[in-house]
Formats: sequence, C-alpha cells, structure tokens
Amino acid sequence: MRPRRIGLTGGIGSGKSTVARLLAERGARVIDTDAIARALTAPGGAALPPIVAAFGPEMVDAQGALDRARMRALVFRAPEAKQQLEAILHPMIGEATDRQAAATPPAQPIVFDVPLLVETGARWRARVDRVLLVDCSETTQEARVQARSGWPTEQIRQVIHQQASRIQRRSAADAVLLNEGLDLAGLATEVDALWNLGFFGVPAAIRL
Repeated sequence: MRPRRIGLTGGIGSGKSTVARLLAERGARVIDTDAIARALTAPGGAALPPIVAAFGPEMVDAQGALDRARMRALVFRAPEAKQQLEAILHPMIGEATDRQAAATPPAQPIVFDVPLLVETGARWRARVDRVLLVDCSETTQEARVQARSGWPTEQIRQVIHQQASRIQRRSAADAVLLNEGLDLAGLATEVDALWNLGFFGVPAAIRL
C-alpha cells in the first residue's frame, strides 16, 4: 500500500495555493514544488552555481539569491533561456519531491503542488494517480494577481499566456474545482466535498 498521489495545479491567481493549504489542514501531505524551487535558489542553494555558470553572476541579487525579476524578464524574451533554467531546476526539484514523498506514511495522501504540471507533459502525469485542477477565468486571474502583487496588467497577461490554456489544463484533469465567485468558506466546502467523496483516497472511517 502506498499513499494516493494527487497532482494539484492551476494557473497564476487561480487559488491553488489556498486549496493546498486547505488540504494540508485536512491531513494531506502537501509537497510544494515552488517552495522547493525557492529553497534551491535561495542564498547557498544548490541550484545557484549552475545558474550562475549558465546565465552569469548578474542573475544573483544583493542578498545572494536568484534575482527572480531579472530571470523572469529573461525567460519572457528568450524561450531558450527558460528551457535552460528548467533543465537545471527540474531534476533537482524531482529529487527533492521524491525524498519527501518517500517519508510519507502509507495512509496519508500526497498532494504535489505543481503550478506547471500540464506544461511539463507526461513527466508529472506519470508520477501521480489523479490530477486536481483549480480553475477560474482569466479576468479573475488578472484581478487576483494585481490585488496581491501590484503587477501591471500586461505583465500578468504575459504570465498567463506563457502557461497552459484553460482548455489544456481541463483536458489533463481528473477533477476541476471552479474557484469563481467563492469566498474562503465556499472554497473550503468544495474541498471538503472532494475529500469526502474519496478523491484523495482517504478511508471512509477518517473522512470529515
């Protein structure tokens, strides 16, 4: 017996991180690939030396971490830079997620929080039993990201259009949680419904 493995994904501003937190509160082991990537590119992170070798020391900020804004600007204008960065980070992220998953008790469902699960193709789909998509309209994505980050609309749209489309994400999903017009309590109710339906493989005796 091994834990059920769920891939959790969604576009920027979809509310995916909030869903991940709600699932953790209900007993899932959430493995956050974005958090792993940040640790790898923090001061002293294992990914920094190969990143500096590939892109130069100007990609490191004054605190000794990856200059995420500078790197984001580079990958927007140079697709080959994005591929090069992913070739450095993805194997390291994969190793870290494997270590965390291996330490999870068999009865505890594992949720891999992977923003770009669909974009990575079969690599992630083959590692999970089911995919849960947190979905909303692009208009809602823009409004949420602008409210939390203050990014200009054009920059937000660039990020959205670099990610998989809603149609692509929906076609890859086993379940869709539509996070449109929901407050936190409403979103929690939707998460509870999936949890109690057994989507995460939780035995009926310990469901909510």
